[in-house]
Order: sequence, then C-alpha cells, then structure tokens
Amino acid sequence: MKALVLAAGMGERLRPLTEVTPKPMLELGGRPLIHYPLAMLRRGGVTEVAINVHHLASAVSRGLGDGSRLGLRITYAPEPVLLGTGGPLNGLRKFLGGGEKIENENTFVIANSDTILDLDLRAMLAFHRERAAIATIALFHPANLDYYSRLEIDAGQKLRRMRLLARRDPLQYHDYPPALDTNLAGSLSPFMYCGVIVADRAVFDLMPPAPPWSLMAGLFAPMVAKGLPVFGYVHRGYFRTIDDLKSYDALKAEFASSPPPAIL
Repeated sequence: MKALVLAAGMGERLRPLTEVTPKPMLELGGRPLIHYPLAMLRRGGVTEVAINVHHLASAVSRGLGDGSRLGLRITYAPEPVLLGTGGPLNGLRKFLGGGEKIENENTFVIANSDTILDLDLRAMLAFHRERAAIATIALFHPANLDYYSRLEIDAGQKLRRMRLLARRDPLQYHDYPPALDTNLAGSLSPFMYCGVIVADRAVFDLMPPAPPWSLMAGLFAPMVAKGLPVFGYVHRGYFRTIDDLKSYDALKAEFASSPPPAIL
C-alpha cells in the first residue's frame, strides 16, 4: 500500500526554529517529528511513501534518505511553488494508483507529517472497506473544538457536514453543504480532523484539475456536500499535534517525563 505524507509547509508558527530546520525534522523524543506518522503508516501495512517537500527540502531528504532505515520506500515530490494540501495528488496520481488499475491497489492513505497518534490504521482500512466508502477521515474530539474545523457525523458515522473554520474571533465557518435540515443538524456529532485519510482511486476523478488547492475545501468537503460516501473513523487513543512554539515545548516536556507507548 502507498501513502502521501504532507511535509511541504513553511512551519511559520514555529519560527525561528523552522528558519533553519523544517517542521517535519524538528526533534521530539530523540528523533524527527515525521518519524512518528511514518511509523504509524508502516504498522498499518504501508510500504511506499511519497513525501512532498518545499521549505528546506534537502534537510528532509538528507534526514530520511530512501526510507530503508524506517522500513519504507520513500519517493520525494519537490514543490518549487507550494501546491496546497491537495495539489500534490495531481502529480502523484500514477504513483498512488490513479493511473492504470492495479489489483489490490485501489486504496491509498494521506497523512500529515506533524501528527502523533497511535491510530490502528489496519482497523481504519477495514472500517473504510466495510462501508464501501470513497474516503474515510480520521476524527478526534479535543477538549475545545473552537480551534478547529468541525467535521460532523451521523449515527452511522457518515460525514454529513463539514464546517471549515474561516476565523476564530468571532467564530465563522464555511459550511458544506451550506444548509442542512435543522433536525438532522441537531443530531450530528462534531469532531476535528486528526491527520489521516484513507481514500479510493475514485477521488482522482473528483479533484480539481490543477493545483493549488486544499484537500478539504477543494475535494472532501464538496464530496460531503454532494452526499457521497465519506465516513469518519473516530480515534479515541493518543493524539497530539504541534501547532505553535507553546505546544511544541509542552510536547517535548511530555515526552521527557512520560513518553507515550505504541507510537513507534
């Protein structure tokens, strides 16, 4: 199985650290941050990974090499100009199985490079296939959802609405679909996206024809608005992400005092 790991961002909220070290290569628990999502993918059966790179790209490729030390085969997808979170899919269509149909390669994974979680990817893949989903998005319920976009599922865990965060003060969202039956809306359970998506090759026929574009606003939110089979897989285990210097320092302290198990 193959995956795309998104690692091209500038890491602006982690400056000045990211002026010399790209965010995926920042140290955490004695290893680069990106090692944790790569390990999660490897545990889940992924063998080949494409990593998009832009900011300080050579530091990522030097640090990870061909992936053999991590039990993976890594292909790098340089972006001289940023393509957005969805744009890499256009250039990686053939790599990820969107070209000529290959048996048992109907599904691929997209993962963030700054997310640390003990997700059981094999269970998520089984969930995805049992529901004949086109896409399944990993979800988590944080202490405060106001900081994030709200992905809302029904009792069957189908995503019925995405409320993409437009601004925090005051809170404002872009809703997909823009209107929803009041009774249905009141029955939905809101979560945040926690950095992993399982997708079928069918998404290649639904995505924008050329970058730049956003994974959520450009592809998955419009799919939800059309009622397509997009599901949410609720992760209830360990989950951390690094948003800024404060959260990075807090996570380093956590790893120093009590590193979480089962994440490598």
